[in-house]
Amino acid sequence: MKLHRKIIHCDCDCFYASIEMRDNPSLKGKSIAVGGSPQRRGVVATCNYEARKFGIHSAMASATARKRCPELIIIRPDMEKYRTASRQIHNIFQRYTQLIEPLSLDEAYLDVSECEHFAGSATRIAEEIRNEVRRQIGITISAGIAPNKFLAKIASDWKKPDNQFVITPEQVEAFVAILPVKKLHGVGKVTANKMKRLGINTCGDLRKLEKEKLQKYFGNFGERLYQLSLGIDNRPIQTDRIRKSVSVENTYAEDLLDMNSCLIELPDLREQLSKRLENISPKYDINKQFIKIKFHDFVQTTVEMVSQSTDINNFSSLCKEGFARGNKPVRLLGMGVRISPKELSSIKREHPEQQNTIDQLSLIPEEL
Repeated sequence: MKLHRKIIHCDCDCFYASIEMRDNPSLKGKSIAVGGSPQRRGVVATCNYEARKFGIHSAMASATARKRCPELIIIRPDMEKYRTASRQIHNIFQRYTQLIEPLSLDEAYLDVSECEHFAGSATRIAEEIRNEVRRQIGITISAGIAPNKFLAKIASDWKKPDNQFVITPEQVEAFVAILPVKKLHGVGKVTANKMKRLGINTCGDLRKLEKEKLQKYFGNFGERLYQLSLGIDNRPIQTDRIRKSVSVENTYAEDLLDMNSCLIELPDLREQLSKRLENISPKYDINKQFIKIKFHDFVQTTVEMVSQSTDINNFSSLCKEGFARGNKPVRLLGMGVRISPKELSSIKREHPEQQNTIDQLSLIPEEL
């Protein structure tokens, strides 16, 4: 008898906004967003379901969101408060399994295949996790239960908010057959439009094509598409995720008109970056420094260099090079470093012949 994995994907419902409504009950029932000020070119980080009825979504300019909903209440993010809630939620996860793969503060995969609680029922485990989060944290969380990560993530979104959805091994083939291809991770607007032109609207349509044709149309992604169309995803839970970069960025209320104006902002950005690096620096080595510039017309460029530090002079040189590419007012400046785990760095030095394997490891995405 084949044993199937039991994967739960937990995803908090409009996490930042839910925390704010928890702490200020007068906000309930009102349209709220967490993000930057409309007067300072802020963007929406998240919003509650009342705001979503107006077409507001994450990454939308706060000014646009306010135009769509004049009554919208925009709250400045309190990241430390959200991190505290996230730690509390993960403490609940750990009561059921140590095989936890965090994707963000409010989202994680759990492998409960070996969990003995509730006679090993992943459905009942997910229900209890959701109940405990509601009781102890004061917010709601949705869950998807399935034999693999791909399907669990789709399932968690199926009946949002404050609900859960189960895809059993016996249901996989029929469920995936009618699943729209736009639901597949990695299928963005461009790929979805290409598929539509080819008459591919569901995973069932994908299955009808030979793997060779899928590779012809979609390159290396074709093999992955074929596997997903069959509901196959053998990726294990990764309890230790490899970070590839750390960065900070600021969008300015008024454009930075010239290069000197940009250079003046670099020390403040570097201070923000240093604070972010404090928690991870013992585990990682810096490999590169980079500067990101978004000009007033939204054209964007990134410049980087090999480095093992956060030298401000290097950032200045990169900023000058990046600004010269556009030589026009700047609305956003970003600064960061490329990093790798210290153990990988030592392997590179001692075993250069393993470089290809190390490079592949460094490409593991930070988020699904």
